[in-house]
Amino acid sequence: MSNHDNDRLPLSGRTALVTGVSRRAGIGLAVVRRLAGLGAEVFLHHYAPHDAEQPYGADPQGPPVDGHRHLGLDLADPEAPARLMAAAREGAPGGQVDILVCNHAQSGHDGTLDRISAADLDLHWAVDTRSSLLLAQAFAAQYEDGPRPGAGRVLLLTSGQLLGPMPEELAYATAKGALAAVTPTLADHLADRGITVNCVNPGPVDTGYASPEAHELVRRRFPAGRWGEPDDPARLIAWLATDDARWITGQVISSEGGFRR
Repeated sequence: MSNHDNDRLPLSGRTALVTGVSRRAGIGLAVVRRLAGLGAEVFLHHYAPHDAEQPYGADPQGPPVDGHRHLGLDLADPEAPARLMAAAREGAPGGQVDILVCNHAQSGHDGTLDRISAADLDLHWAVDTRSSLLLAQAFAAQYEDGPRPGAGRVLLLTSGQLLGPMPEELAYATAKGALAAVTPTLADHLADRGITVNCVNPGPVDTGYASPEAHELVRRRFPAGRWGEPDDPARLIAWLATDDARWITGQVISSEGGFRR
């Protein structure tokens, strides 16, 4: 491969695992397309039953696997993260996953402080926080003997909980906020293994979940007069996966177009 090809396909020969790729309108698929466009082999995780419970519903065409290797798993199961990582490694070049993008999230089963339940809190913790940490653990186990060829990248997703209140989503705000808070700790722990860890806040992204009234209210708060599109955070996530971002770790980075809270 020529130097020109290396510049054009900087992730060639690397394997990425992207979670939460259940809907064509979602951030997950945009990330998959960006990583694949940079040369990575991508393994997809999806769990359509979660979406089927939401007002927007599951993708009528099914998960957008588009020829990629994939696996459907409920990440509320404490054994699921290890199973998912093992499946992604099987068939990958060198049996290694080089990039982990934890894009999945639990929606619903939430509320205000006055009406939240212990079960709601536990579910969000299990899916949003615990599974991401267990995926990072399984990913890092590949590097126990030190850095391996190809840079290790862990990308977590938060949702701006540290920038403003989310009073109707206490469980979600708690669980996703924990990922932002733990990012520097994970980055420090994994630095000697050659793994960077960063967390992206995509801000409000139009993935088809908002009512017309909520959509218009949020739209007015963007200087550009539009919501974020899935490819907006995907571009940042894909860049953080490349060697151009090898000197960036332990950061929580917002990509929300100047959203005014």
